[in-house]
Amino acid sequence: MTNFSDLKYFTGLDVVSFKGHPNVRATHKTTLEITKENYLTPRGDCIIGVSADKGLADLNQELKQIIRSRNSVILILLVDESGEYDLIVGRGDPRLELSDDRRIIIRKSAHVSRNTLAINSTKSAADIKRSLIENLRRGVNARAYIVGLVPASL
Repeated sequence: MTNFSDLKYFTGLDVVSFKGHPNVRATHKTTLEITKENYLTPRGDCIIGVSADKGLADLNQELKQIIRSRNSVILILLVDESGEYDLIVGRGDPRLELSDDRRIIIRKSAHVSRNTLAINSTKSAADIKRSLIENLRRGVNARAYIVGLVPASL
């Protein structure tokens, strides 16, 4: 039997700063997006944050390597300036390009594209705590702490 305290993990971390916007609706049932764009129309129902300081292409290489590993787990902790938070858990995949320079998208589905950070996630925009969404709608500053984990051996 495996002793879990003996398991070793490779980890990577990056932080993306962004801010909310009055048009944040966060009603999309399958995706969540953070963008470098500084505007948001009411049609952008998956977008929870604008004016991000990073897109996927800007994430550090160590984290990207972990996200592209088989069996990787991605934790995304969203925290606003008042301390309101929510946690999303997703999976990485060797097919992820992580190359979009403007957008970061988290998907409940297994769809992979150049703007996808994580697939098979536990949450979409519609699932994020409404108290956090209300704060983002008021334009507060927030951060996404992105942690990638992959077992070194099983």
